[in-house]
Amino acid sequence: MLKTPSLARTAASLIAGFALAAATAVQVHAAEFITIATGGTSGVYYPLGVALSQVYTKAIPSAKTAVQATKGSVENLNLLEAGRAEVGFSLGDSLSDAWKGDAEAGFKAPLKKLRTMAAIYPNYVQIVASADSGIKTLADLKGKRIAVGAPKSGTELNARAILKAAGLSYADFAKVEYLPFGESVELMKNRQLDATFQSAGLGVSSLRDLAATQKIVVVAILAEVVAKVGDAAYQAGMIPANTYEGQATEVPTAAIRNFLVTREGLSDEMVYQMTKAMFTHLPELVAAHAAAKAINLQMAAKGSPVPLHPGAEKYYREVGVSK
Repeated sequence: MLKTPSLARTAASLIAGFALAAATAVQVHAAEFITIATGGTSGVYYPLGVALSQVYTKAIPSAKTAVQATKGSVENLNLLEAGRAEVGFSLGDSLSDAWKGDAEAGFKAPLKKLRTMAAIYPNYVQIVASADSGIKTLADLKGKRIAVGAPKSGTELNARAILKAAGLSYADFAKVEYLPFGESVELMKNRQLDATFQSAGLGVSSLRDLAATQKIVVVAILAEVVAKVGDAAYQAGMIPANTYEGQATEVPTAAIRNFLVTREGLSDEMVYQMTKAMFTHLPELVAAHAAAKAINLQMAAKGSPVPLHPGAEKYYREVGVSK
């Protein structure tokens, strides 16, 4: 004759079952919640992050996405390491500094949880001065009022590197402001600043806004200055003519590759789906910002100073892209 389990045993089994189900639900939720760390709302990272969020919502129905505006590369990488974001935009030199744990760059210890999802478009170091400031060259910046980006942002690290290569330091300026793109442009409009450093994709909205309201000069960063930076992440680049209103000729500058970064702990399947969704919906990113035109699948697995996430690597193998 079969014995009926005691009420206590039945209750215990139910409680254990509920606990297991709850724990599983928490794990699934954590794996499927995608926070995208971007940058200031007037830069390029933010609109691309919004577009990426929309892509993920459609392509990965189980995912819950959110977009976070930040101060840029350094903050994004620290958020990823702390488990407070699943995807973040970063400049290549900041990513290298994070992996090494460069305290001066804003990383107290090596960030070894970081994993690359994709190399994307290049940033261009864009130094834009008001025409009436008299600034035409890097040397002309001396004694002027400049903005160098938010503190410890990718832009600010780029500004330090370029100025040092040109034989300048922050002590050489009448004023140095640590401001996001939009705020520095507002000060230039009000004649409170002479020049702004903005490391971003071409056609960044803040500089288009500035060029539409006053005459500007895009300051050249010559190839020999780029070479003196002494970092392979910095390559000679060119800002094409007419990128901004009133910019009639092409201007040499420094270019630094951007990366989409994720972290260990995310499932291979989730990162595979995120990587695949981005490349299969690339026209939607291009519609959000023209800088995305430079995202090239054949280059996506190359050049990162940190390891590829296995989920991203799976996608690149599937489509025949080599590292």
